[in-house]
Amino acid sequence: MHDDRTLVEARLKRVLDERIRPAVYPESVPLEVAVWHAPGEPVPVAEGLAAVPETIEVGARWGAPWGTSWFRVTGTVPEAWAGRTVEAVLDLGFDENMPGFQCEGLVYRPDGTPVKGLNPRNQWVRVAAPAEGGEEVRLHIEAASNPVILDYHPFRPTHLGDKDTAGGEPQYTLTRMDLAVLDETVWELVLDLEVLGELMAELPVESARRWDILRAVERALDAVDLQDVGGTAAAARSRLAGVLAEPAVPSAHRISAVGHAHIDSAWLWPLRETVRKVARTTSNMTALIEDEPDFVFAMSQAQQWAWVKEHRPEVWARVKKAVADGRFVPAGGMWVESDTNMPGSEAMARQFVHGKRFFLDEFGIENDEAWLPDTFGFAAGLPQIIKAAGSKWLLTQKISWSQTNKFPHHTFRWEGIDGTRIFTHFPPVDTYNCSMRGSEIAHAARNFKDKGVARHSLAPTGWGDGGGGTTREMVAKAARLKNLEGSATVVWETPAEFFAKAEAEHPEAPVWVGELYLELHRATLTSQARTKQGNRRSEHLLREAELWAATAAVRTGFRYPYEELDRVWKTVLLHQFHDILPGSSIAWVHREARRTYERVAAELDGIIGAAQRALAGEGTTRLVFNSAPHTRDGVPAGAARPAADPGEVSLTPRADGGHVLDNGLLRVEIDAGGLVVSAYDIEAGRETVAPDRAANLLQIHPDFPNMWDAWDVDEFYRNTVTDLVDADEVGPGDDGVSVRVVRSFGASRVTQVLSLAPGERRLGIDTEVDWHETEKFLKLAFPLDVHAERYASETQFGHFHRPTHTNTSWEAAKFEACNHRFVHVEEPGWGVAIVNDSTYGHDVTRTVRDSDSGTTTTVRVSLLRAPRFPDPETDQGVHRFRHALVPGAAIGDAVREGWRINLPERHLTGAREVVPLVGVEQDAVVVTAVKLADDGSGDVVVRFHESRGGRTRATLTAGFATEAVTVTDLLERPLADAAPPEHDGDRITLSLRPFELVTLRLKRA
Repeated sequence: MHDDRTLVEARLKRVLDERIRPAVYPESVPLEVAVWHAPGEPVPVAEGLAAVPETIEVGARWGAPWGTSWFRVTGTVPEAWAGRTVEAVLDLGFDENMPGFQCEGLVYRPDGTPVKGLNPRNQWVRVAAPAEGGEEVRLHIEAASNPVILDYHPFRPTHLGDKDTAGGEPQYTLTRMDLAVLDETVWELVLDLEVLGELMAELPVESARRWDILRAVERALDAVDLQDVGGTAAAARSRLAGVLAEPAVPSAHRISAVGHAHIDSAWLWPLRETVRKVARTTSNMTALIEDEPDFVFAMSQAQQWAWVKEHRPEVWARVKKAVADGRFVPAGGMWVESDTNMPGSEAMARQFVHGKRFFLDEFGIENDEAWLPDTFGFAAGLPQIIKAAGSKWLLTQKISWSQTNKFPHHTFRWEGIDGTRIFTHFPPVDTYNCSMRGSEIAHAARNFKDKGVARHSLAPTGWGDGGGGTTREMVAKAARLKNLEGSATVVWETPAEFFAKAEAEHPEAPVWVGELYLELHRATLTSQARTKQGNRRSEHLLREAELWAATAAVRTGFRYPYEELDRVWKTVLLHQFHDILPGSSIAWVHREARRTYERVAAELDGIIGAAQRALAGEGTTRLVFNSAPHTRDGVPAGAARPAADPGEVSLTPRADGGHVLDNGLLRVEIDAGGLVVSAYDIEAGRETVAPDRAANLLQIHPDFPNMWDAWDVDEFYRNTVTDLVDADEVGPGDDGVSVRVVRSFGASRVTQVLSLAPGERRLGIDTEVDWHETEKFLKLAFPLDVHAERYASETQFGHFHRPTHTNTSWEAAKFEACNHRFVHVEEPGWGVAIVNDSTYGHDVTRTVRDSDSGTTTTVRVSLLRAPRFPDPETDQGVHRFRHALVPGAAIGDAVREGWRINLPERHLTGAREVVPLVGVEQDAVVVTAVKLADDGSGDVVVRFHESRGGRTRATLTAGFATEAVTVTDLLERPLADAAPPEHDGDRITLSLRPFELVTLRLKRA
């Protein structure tokens, strides 16, 4: 029996490959081909169509990296083909193993109407069905010669990732340009045999069903005349009809197939190419919807929809019709499929605000699901943001990539830091590019961890990243799998239809508390430091721009820049996409990102400056504007007052060499090597630095991960470390009350300035790195004399605790983690915070010093990496970072200092002070946004949260007459089930739960 099975499977493969598949197109004639190569960036469609092309032959090389070539193909359908189905088969030189990572094309008719995309596994264009014979064929192909960057493992450094360094060598060979007869019976036979062969391979050897299929396949192959496949295909199909008609068992796993094409908004291609990838894919999918009545396609990322609307209005019209028919579904309700670890609180909220509002404005559709199949882990603050946006479900697949621990559920409720729970699904098919292969369907059923209490799962089906989306072959396979014995059942459904069924059948789904940590791609918290700095700076500039523009609008009639802020927010949100902000895109993407962030900063600085000038007026009083959410140096949050006199800081020589900084609160000793050997909290009588250790210690590791260079850091990097303890210079800084330290290592140089602020328990550390290393990892270490089993790191609208120990594999796997503005380590009554202005990656370890002296908790900040793929020059050059060590810090101090380092005071001479537009009396309550309502009504919107993890009662004071106060969702819509806050004149009082997020809309009287 075993030999029979093996022989039949081998026979099936060979006959399919060598006889039946080639017979799908039994007759063909060549088309005439001409080409025009656009001289630079892509041109408008009309220009490409009007260009005069030159003849090109099949077999010729074409396509410089990142170029665009317009092919014109012409021909005539032979009269002898009358009554048959005719297609153009157009192979630009595809490698069928890499859909989405190579050349692509979009086919147009002569009048500029898009037809469909061309991709490695989607090379056909329907000409006539049936043909009359004699039809003239004229098609135009806008072909993108995107170079192959991802050439599988091992990844090789390449300069193809930037058009400035990619050269001009042609990348592709024109392979086939034909008119061909499509034998639909043979095509159907191919799908019959593929489905049955793939199912047979997944069934147990002893299964009767497997042997029934095997014998049916054997009989079908016997019926095929290898010299006349077309003439015998119908007979072969008839011998398979019986086994294809056997229904699935009632207990079969049920798969909701969702047509999908995950398109990275930038990755191994620039943003401008994603615009075209989306146009090709949406053209394909609207065409498939017209041909396949059961098919449903879902597309996320409102930004990509907006690109189609702006750049391809003719495609947009087809998309809108398909949406109206319920077949083309807006999904996810976010501006892009962003990273969720690093975006700040407001930015994460605005991803949903702008995404959901786009779909509501364009289609009147509200998304109930967040759709993030490929994002690299999920911060613990996300559930309440999803809920506050009016959504209730989450889908992701990426956690299946974790290397150490297998996640225990596929369907569960995810609980965030404030207690909010979101119904969540991880598709057990373990791919967001399902192609309906039997192995995928069988894996989904076997892998599903919630058997016995649930049996529904979802399969995102289609080639992504420009691979063309769902194919007609996938739809045909799904039709055969709709009710087939031995297989899970498959039906096309929308995400909402799936989630409604899944939640109904599993109302008591298990709960997972805390972050959804991806045990992979940890280095994305550090790679491409300039991109991360641009994001962090932009987030805080947007806060300032909204705050001061709203204050000036209410107080002075200043024009609130609605359109400008909307546009800038969308730009910043786009760059939080999960391959841009994480630093895992090609050089071109990050080069453009740097320039974009520079433009964003200039525009927002202009708005801030104009608003502050309107508020201050013209005068000579030196004013300090405080944009941070806490009082600073006597200036309330959102206010401006005359500058206070600074306190005193002393710098004296240290007896053993080096210097001592002292401001009466902290005494910091810096040794002759520029290391911090003591940071003494004078009031508490407590040393911060662990005995016999030194802080401000730069450490460098070799960094050559096993696979994903820009994405990964593997735990073995810690095996080798070099402490950078030698200093070129240690001396007073330019101001005479700071210490300047210069170090050289490898080909790089670091300059640091260590300083104390008057009247503050904060050691500032400004670091400039001229970085010229390769495959190295630079850390900044703070060994602390603190015994702590856990530590806190800031996340959206709160903070999250992680263990410092590695009791289990789950804890050990978190050897690199994310924080926003602070990390906080604490013993009861005394703690230490390390705050930053632009870094995210860090690690915290706990070591025993000896049997008598307890433990050291070491916090290390990740500064820079130097991977060579996909950008071979990652982070080369000068970088500047700001950190601060804050001894004696409670969690509230960590919150406050984190905001302060990211929102420096602004100084302006003017005529009048500024009082806050909205003030808060409770320091535990942090206001993250003060703005005017997006609808232009003039209402003031205030968003805030409890920041310390405890309950509190807070009073907000409005600096204007308030007629009404409404609790709203993130989209500024009233929440029907929210209790109205107490409102007495300008005072608004309400109680908050730990980390509770609240948005209030204040109607001005």
